[in-house]
Amino acid sequence: MNGTDASKGSIPGGDAIALAARIRSDALGCAEAMKQAISAARANEALGAICHIDEALGTADAAALDREFRNNPATFSARRFAGVPTLAKDLGGPFKGLAVRAGSRLFDGMLDPSADSDLAARFRQAGFSLFGLTTSPEVGLSLASEPVRGPVCRNPLDPSRTAGGSSGGAAAAVAAGIVAIAHATDAGGSIRVPAACCGLVGLKASRGAIPGGPGFVNHLGGIASELAVCRSVRDAGAIFEALRGKPAGPYAEPALEKNEKLHLRIGLLTQTSSDFPTEPARQEAVEAAARSLEQDGHEIVTVEWERLAASVAASAAIFADIISINLAWLVESLHLDVSKAEPLTAAFAARGAALEPTALWQALSAMPHVSHDLWRLFDGIDCLLTPMLATAPLPIGSFPTDHHETELHLNRMARFAPLACLANISGFPALTLPYGHDADAMPLPLQLMAPMGGEPILLALASRLEAEQRWIHPHAIAGLAP
Repeated sequence: MNGTDASKGSIPGGDAIALAARIRSDALGCAEAMKQAISAARANEALGAICHIDEALGTADAAALDREFRNNPATFSARRFAGVPTLAKDLGGPFKGLAVRAGSRLFDGMLDPSADSDLAARFRQAGFSLFGLTTSPEVGLSLASEPVRGPVCRNPLDPSRTAGGSSGGAAAAVAAGIVAIAHATDAGGSIRVPAACCGLVGLKASRGAIPGGPGFVNHLGGIASELAVCRSVRDAGAIFEALRGKPAGPYAEPALEKNEKLHLRIGLLTQTSSDFPTEPARQEAVEAAARSLEQDGHEIVTVEWERLAASVAASAAIFADIISINLAWLVESLHLDVSKAEPLTAAFAARGAALEPTALWQALSAMPHVSHDLWRLFDGIDCLLTPMLATAPLPIGSFPTDHHETELHLNRMARFAPLACLANISGFPALTLPYGHDADAMPLPLQLMAPMGGEPILLALASRLEAEQRWIHPHAIAGLAP
């Protein structure tokens, strides 16, 4: 953490910790915070960030927390985010009272609104009040959040551009100030890409750090992870601490690497493949961050694209096979009517059904080799600094789903975020944060990666870079607005 005083709202534009501090000081009641969040959601409806609002659910939950504040203040104060309104993603969880549809007509009337998860229980224990679901692309298949069933999610920084995907609705809601923090999931960059598009902080935790059960439906062979998109590094660290540990699932919790080194070896990769080139302004931002950290005494170690090229390519191939096979299995096991799906979704399901029976085993067998290759890289460095996006957020419609060309779609995503899948396939933690803005006032995001359990390294370095205040949130948070 950066050591700032939460009660002073020291993050420019505010964050969830600042909002929680205001509620805890009795300057803002939980019910009033919820009322302002719902009002902001209504006022920003054109953004398409939210696909479902349950005002009654949010109001009742906030009222219960107000009663706890009055009757059991010690319990209330122990909740890090007590009274902070938030939203669940329409994919993942699930969260009791909010029936997810994964941005699709495929699941209409099928999913149980009473279903719950270990993760949802920890959100409630942390004090969050949920009042709706954020927009996701159909079954999370895109780096834009524009499902045919609607709404089309737009970037609050420039509504002509995407907010990213698949947690685009979550990122848009946080960037617009509707909520200070929002649940998100990441199977192929889906926390980090939207955070990068919207000038936010997004942490994809180490495999096994965050609970995903008891259904474990969205683990996708271990590549999927859940957490949040945030306004600040301290929010990312605080929610990680509130939700992590004892996942009680198929993956063991990694031991956190409490690296106390004063001088870290930071690998610097600025250029991506000539097939997926990164724009100069984004390379320059990564370079500037490295030089800033070098002034602190850290050693910068140049990493060439060729060192990671094979693992990046393998990650993309494994990701494609796993999501295709998973979708084919869902269609078969749930007897889904594929005619209700978008053409691209149907194509991925068909791709999965056409794969040889051994394809899944081959993909799962290849994953440890990607992890091993990264471990070998981290034998010589403590952290890897890279671009998060190759370009600025793309125009709405850049990831169409009205076609059956799966390879074209995968290629489009790789060109936008060439390194996104690497953290998911390897299981390593990765964090994105904005580090300045381009000529169009769009964020210049960085990505930091560390070995398994290396979240403390990521958070420490990100906090140091964030303190330079090269990015200021243009939209105030509901409940913290002047």
